[in-house]
Formats: sequence, structure tokens, C-alpha cells
Amino acid sequence: MTAGTTLPGHDSARPSGRPEGAAAVVIGGGLAGTTAALALADAGLRVTLVEGRPRLGGLVFSFRRDSAVGPLTVDNGQHVYLRCCTAYGDHLERLGAERLAPLQDRMDVPVLDPAGAGGRMRLGRLRRTALPVPLHLAKSLALYPHLSPVERAGVVRATLALGRLDPADPALDAVDFGSWLRRHGQTPRAVEALWDLVGIATLNASAGDASLGLAAKVFKTGLLSAPGAADIGWARVPLGDVHDTRAADALRAAGVRIALRTRAAAVTRDGAGWQVAVENGPHGRETLTADTVVLAVPQREAHALLPQDALPTKDRLLGIGTAPILNVHVIYDRRVVRRPFFAAVGTPVQWVFDRTGASGLSRTAGHARSQYLALSQSAAQEEIDQPVAKLRARYLPELERLLPAARGARILDFFVTRERTATFAPAPGVGRLRPAARTQVPGLFLAGAWTATGWPATMESAVRSGTAAARAALTELGVPQGQLPQEAA
Repeated sequence: MTAGTTLPGHDSARPSGRPEGAAAVVIGGGLAGTTAALALADAGLRVTLVEGRPRLGGLVFSFRRDSAVGPLTVDNGQHVYLRCCTAYGDHLERLGAERLAPLQDRMDVPVLDPAGAGGRMRLGRLRRTALPVPLHLAKSLALYPHLSPVERAGVVRATLALGRLDPADPALDAVDFGSWLRRHGQTPRAVEALWDLVGIATLNASAGDASLGLAAKVFKTGLLSAPGAADIGWARVPLGDVHDTRAADALRAAGVRIALRTRAAAVTRDGAGWQVAVENGPHGRETLTADTVVLAVPQREAHALLPQDALPTKDRLLGIGTAPILNVHVIYDRRVVRRPFFAAVGTPVQWVFDRTGASGLSRTAGHARSQYLALSQSAAQEEIDQPVAKLRARYLPELERLLPAARGARILDFFVTRERTATFAPAPGVGRLRPAARTQVPGLFLAGAWTATGWPATMESAVRSGTAAARAALTELGVPQGQLPQEAA
């Protein structure tokens, strides 16, 4: 069938009077795929989006859980963004969801250490002022109790040295961030209490396992590009409300045909254009034809679908590793913390978010005073396959160390979610493996956070990749790009 034919089980709504342009098929309904599909449709193309799952959003999704406290809406993991993530911010606006995931007025990160002097809890804060860079963080760093005065001074020197690096320099890709920090006088405590506090959450790797180029991108853009660059935003509703429901609404309004539960089995080219063989459960295999195709799937899936001549070194995609993220979900019978989130050092706990309202727990009968905390544990290679009982024995005592109010609270539910391939691994050398959006074959493009965006595996990288793929496709087709965002660093 052609790209304009309705697939079984998908939405074919399209506004009347829409200009009929070239046909495009986007494979993958995550952030990269939805971004590319919207951009292509906005430019006048007839777009079909193919997604194997029964929902959009890729690895950014929610699900229903019949919990011991009643039905909950659970995010698979905690996802945040920063004010410097301008492409993702634009994507939220395109979905009409910017108010569902607001930013802080100013960066303010509470950091708890349960092993302070005399075993007492110690609270530090990383927060900015309105002063220009780099003075915006000077007061916060001067008062940061988790580092000694000597370590604070060393952090300032390292930060200034980091600001002189060019994240796009290929030489930085071959160096690990941990070695660079050691050469610049950073102690193990400074790495734990500051550099890894930020880096593990954004890179999904500890400093010793991360490319210096990607680390420089994170810290220069987030901390040194503008005073408000590191202000934090996160969804106050389930992620599925944003990246499935709102995304589907925006795609339908743009005229995109959405084919869920539909897997791309093969991508080939002949004299008539691109042929995308798809499988839709009991409906069997059918074929979509298109002038342009965007592969917005993980690197191994892209490798399997790419024609052999699409990339000069196609097998390099298999060298892009993956890294896991573990999320621990705990529901207490009472409120144990009043902050919306906090980070921690001196403990296995990394970042903790209050998901009580977003999950619907606060509206569950008999549980108005209960609280739902989600622990986001990045770079979780050692724990990702551990049984729930072992994780419970590890993390509940740690939460009691961090939160005195948790010591007398009753656990109403405890469960974990695991994303074994949550992100690409930002290991040294990964930069040379990440391909650009354009392949060597006309009409075939790549998108995904793992492509050569210059960013680590974030929602920002995924959105930028979708925009880059759409821009390249439209340029090749000679189609005006209209309101497509301009490329930025």
C-alpha cells in the first residue's frame, strides 16, 4: 500500500485542504520520531509514523499499576530537563504541554549528606543568583558544606579550565572525564559531591566512564552558558500525558497518520522510491512507499534496517553501547519529605522526586496523606538485575538515614522499574561512532539521541536529532522549511 493508505488500527485523521506534498515514513514514535514527523508534516509532506508499541513516547512513558494503595499512574523513570534544553522546550510548546512541565524560577538543588560531622544530617544547596556567569554560582559554592574550603577553591579552578574547552574538539572524545578531573586537582570527595552529582544524572555514567567531550558539553552549557541555563524542569503530570496523549493530538492535528503496534521489518529502495515493509499483528505484512524515510529507532534496530550501503561504516553502530537506569518506587503511609526533589551524597541514593500528585495517589481514597517517592539511579550496571528484595533491603534504610520522618513510617508499596538500555553509553570514543542525520543513500535519514547531536543521551538530544533529520530531508526534497527551528549549539 502507499503511505497514504490507512493501516489497520491507526488514526488517519488529517485536516482538509492540506497541501499534498511528498510522502514520508518515520519509523519510531519516541521523541526523535515525533519531532521529525511533526516537522515534516508542518512542511506539507504526507507523513506516516510507524511505532511497534501500543503508545508513543519511546523510553519516556507511563503505565498503570494496580498498587496496594489502588490504581496508580507510574512513570517508567524520572526525566528532567534544563532551561538550556531549548529544543526540548520548543517541543513542549509544539505539543501544547509547556505548562505541564514547568521550569524552576531559579536553579535550586537541595543536596543531603547523611554522614555529616558527628553522624548528623547535613543539607547543602546548589542554587544560582541573578549575577552574570560565573558569579551566579559563587555564593552557593562558597557555602556548600559538602566540600572543604580547599576543595571549593579547586572546583573553581577546574570550572574555569573546563570553560576553556571546546566540546566539539574530537580530541576530547578520546579522554575520560575522571582523568581530566584528577589532573585538575579534584579529590574523590569533590568528584562525588559535585561533578558526579550532576554528571551521573545527565550523562548516565560516572566521570571515569564518560567522554570528556560530552562532560564538557553538559557543564559548559548547563553551568557556564547563561545564569539560568541550569534551571530544572520536570513533568508535574504523568509522562504519558505529555509524550503520548499530547504528542498524538499534535500529530493528528498536523495530519500525520499514526500506526501503532506496527513494526518495520525491512526498508528497501527501488525505482519507485522507498519501500517500508511493516507488520501489524494479525493483519500481517504490508508495504508503505515513500519519497523519504526517517529511522528514529535505537542504534541496533537502525543497524538491522539500514541498507548495507547507507553508511560507510555501518557496523560502527554496534559499537555504541548502552547504559541502564534503575528506578526505585516507595509509597509511605505519611509525608516524609516536603521538598519536590532532592539529591544525595554519601549514600547509594542519587536523586529523589515526589510523585504523589502526578501518580494520582493523593486522590486515592484513604491515602490523601500518603507519599510516593521515586528514586532515580543512573549508571546502575551493578544493580539493574538485582532482585526486588535485595534492592528493598538496600534502599529503605538509606532513605531512613536521609529522611528522619521515614523511620516511623509504614511502607505501603515498594517496586522497581528497570531500563536496561535507557541511554547510549557516553564512553570515551563514542563520538566517532555517532552518525549524522544524513546517510549515503538519498531519501534515508537517521534520528535518535544516539546520533551526532553533540549532546549526551537526553530528551534534548532526541528532539534535536528529529529536527536535524527533518531539516536534511526537506533540504534534499527542496521543500521550504518554514518555522523549523534553526540549528543551535
